[in-house]
Amino acid sequence: MRSTRAAIALAVAATTAGVLAIAPPAQAAGGGDQSATPEVPQYSWSNVAISGGGYVPGIIYNDTEPGLVYARTDIGGAYRLDRDTDTWIPLLDGVGWDDWNRLGVLSLATDPVHTSRVYAAVGSYTNEWDPNNGAILRSSDYGTSWKATELPFKVGGNMPGRGIGERLQIDPNDDDILYYGAEQGEGLWRSDDAGVTFEKVDAFPNAGDFVPDAGSGNSYLMSNLGVLWTAFDQASSSPGSATKTIFTAVADTDDILYRSDDAGTTWTAVKGAPTGFLPQHGVIDETGRFLYLTTTDTSGPYDGADGAVWRYGIDDGTWTDITPTQRPTGGDFGFSGLTIDAQHPGTVMVASQIQWWPDTLIFRSTDSGATWSPMWDYAYDAAGNATVAAKYTQSIDEVPWLAFGKTVGDPTPWTEPTPKVGWMVSALAIDPFDSNELLYGTGATIYRSEDLTKWDDDGGVIHLQPATDGIEETAIQDVVAPVGDVDLVSAMLDLGGFVHDDIDEVTNTFQDPYFGGATSVDAAGRDGATIVRAGTDGTGAIETAVSHDGGDTWTSSPAADGATGSGTVTVNADGTGVVWAPDGAPAQHSADGGRTWGATTGLPEGARVESDRVDTTLVYGFSGGVFYRSTDAGASFTAVSTSTLPAEGSVRFGAMPGAIGELWLAGGEDDGVYGMWRSDDAGASWTRAPGFDEADTVGFGKAAPGAVSATIYTAARRDGVRGVYRSTNDGATWTRINDDDHQWGAIGADIEGDPDLFGRVYIATNGRGIVVGDDAEAAPDPWSASARYDTGDVVSCDGSFWVASWWTSGQKPGDVNGPWQQIVTADTGVATWTASRIFDTGDVVTHNGALWRAKWWTRDQEPGATTWGPWERVD
Repeated sequence: MRSTRAAIALAVAATTAGVLAIAPPAQAAGGGDQSATPEVPQYSWSNVAISGGGYVPGIIYNDTEPGLVYARTDIGGAYRLDRDTDTWIPLLDGVGWDDWNRLGVLSLATDPVHTSRVYAAVGSYTNEWDPNNGAILRSSDYGTSWKATELPFKVGGNMPGRGIGERLQIDPNDDDILYYGAEQGEGLWRSDDAGVTFEKVDAFPNAGDFVPDAGSGNSYLMSNLGVLWTAFDQASSSPGSATKTIFTAVADTDDILYRSDDAGTTWTAVKGAPTGFLPQHGVIDETGRFLYLTTTDTSGPYDGADGAVWRYGIDDGTWTDITPTQRPTGGDFGFSGLTIDAQHPGTVMVASQIQWWPDTLIFRSTDSGATWSPMWDYAYDAAGNATVAAKYTQSIDEVPWLAFGKTVGDPTPWTEPTPKVGWMVSALAIDPFDSNELLYGTGATIYRSEDLTKWDDDGGVIHLQPATDGIEETAIQDVVAPVGDVDLVSAMLDLGGFVHDDIDEVTNTFQDPYFGGATSVDAAGRDGATIVRAGTDGTGAIETAVSHDGGDTWTSSPAADGATGSGTVTVNADGTGVVWAPDGAPAQHSADGGRTWGATTGLPEGARVESDRVDTTLVYGFSGGVFYRSTDAGASFTAVSTSTLPAEGSVRFGAMPGAIGELWLAGGEDDGVYGMWRSDDAGASWTRAPGFDEADTVGFGKAAPGAVSATIYTAARRDGVRGVYRSTNDGATWTRINDDDHQWGAIGADIEGDPDLFGRVYIATNGRGIVVGDDAEAAPDPWSASARYDTGDVVSCDGSFWVASWWTSGQKPGDVNGPWQQIVTADTGVATWTASRIFDTGDVVTHNGALWRAKWWTRDQEPGATTWGPWERVD
């Protein structure tokens, strides 16, 4: 169903004596008054509901404000839980194109004194992938707005070890003091002014030396993890004075922990500390006077074959190995996630760093680690038959894709359960004010228990279910909004993608075949029920799949031998022809809707392909600055343009719906050819669209009321300003529709307008899922029989908009001879001709099995009725 949750903006055309005046044709991209600025629309922003979809390495409760909790992600920013709606609120959507790396959050701290204060250490990579240094962000309004302190080094929010922490900590006795543990040997840093400035703690003696894989030759695995976390013994000082006793952990397997008893002036290595492992997390139990530590032999989050859990006596300096001994499968693992129950001293929980098969293990102790209870174990009867002894039940009904293409069932011994308890559980946290609430993060979601203390009952079982409403952390590769009942189809890393019948409802991922990752989707311009997708199936085979029933059933192609990636796929206007251009393998085409496949000639491997939205014979390709065209639905291609367009960098292009051969192309690279171009002759020649310094995506949506052509959307830099822009007049003028609070980092993968709702736009992000924008101006009120309407008043009725040509009351819109004129918008698909509808110059319709284009304004004149009429046949 097409969602209507947001208002639709309406531009009302002027009317005369019973005739709706249609706007004149827009000028081409090269003409028109480029300085003209249409009225700026007011947009509201939300997300397509996927619910999670990425790693959550940290969950941080505030120790003094009940209910206040934050989550940090590795590529999607940070969130705060709104307890009233039980929805996570994104806090870093203001991160823009140039500082995209700030959506990687390596650490987060919430102030226990001034609880509205929150801090985040941001940056994505410490290697050459990220040109930017990191920053410490600070907020005094719970993350609604931020100020930044630039750091003189990089921060690796998406690097190995990102689940360790927290590196950023606030002194609970003097909350103007913060400590931050840096990577790459940069040491320990301190702020004395609530995060405004930071200085290196020169007295701290160890900057760490652990590198995940120094001999790999892979810079991603060769960065020093540095200083890992800090913990304060709050009882060592009184409020208002800097905490005297501080513990700081480092990535040095010989000396993992340092202690200061003079508020950070001097530091010494803690005697007797375990060696040979990395300290993943540390938590102080003030009542028991213990520091708990989890350790692993690697950085994580994807590995960790050995490790332990330790308890250190703060006052007597004794170390006790309290590692849980249960190993259901006999294999060992390290430990990461760690939390204590503030309401019940001595209650501790830890999680295995990683145990891919059959499932991760979470342990609970109520006696300070003397004994442990695992979340699941194997129990054996006298005959040696095993059953799963589980302390939990689990429901994923609200997020069904967490089955990852498998059948949901009860856990059975020696098999991987569906769903899994999780993996990569570095974030594990008990609410300090509610012993029954547990939140933990996995590589794909957050799970919650609201009855945690039942674990401690004899035979007690807790319930787990996803708690990710509002968190959208997928990396989107492509989207398409078909004409008709399906709202959207998406392709993404890790999850594969979705057919979103309703963008407000979480649904299951692609099935039969299941895709573990997808790179491209498309839908037929004249048949929205025909959808194609390209990706990697559950066995690792690279293939494409075609559906002719809106995604209910699919037909798979043969796997592409030798392919290194699934590339792009497109379907022609009527859904009969499919072209697939995988990476590293020859392009293929199908002339029978995906049932059989053959070679495509003339198109390079890995070319980007798109189809004309109207003409069934036209398919287009682009690679290395050369534009290709097929006039036989993709069987063969010919280079038609070899200059002008960018030869380097990322390029996206598309065909204007409702128009044959009109193409728009965006892309390029810094310090090279970069911008937006238009072709009106199916790619043979191109004109650069003025005003664009850079452009990265282009897409089309329903035209504005009275407009001749579809609305164009782009993510671009125009006249020096980065943003999301739209044009409602075929590129004559452009308007920025987002603001600086809504930027979502790198949004260069794709953009798509909605074909059925004017103003709606879908934006593919790298870590914030699919952003939905709706023109927030008021939609017209529904027509009412009892209301009086004057000339020019606009109403909605029976799914259409109508404007009053004269004074009226009680006359329902729809009467051809009545006072109401339907406001007709140029479709992004191809409309069926009807006698009562007004069509303007260039509109394309279907009638009696043929395609017709209007030569001038027309109404009630049947295509093909006369040779001299307003319609010309175009197929």
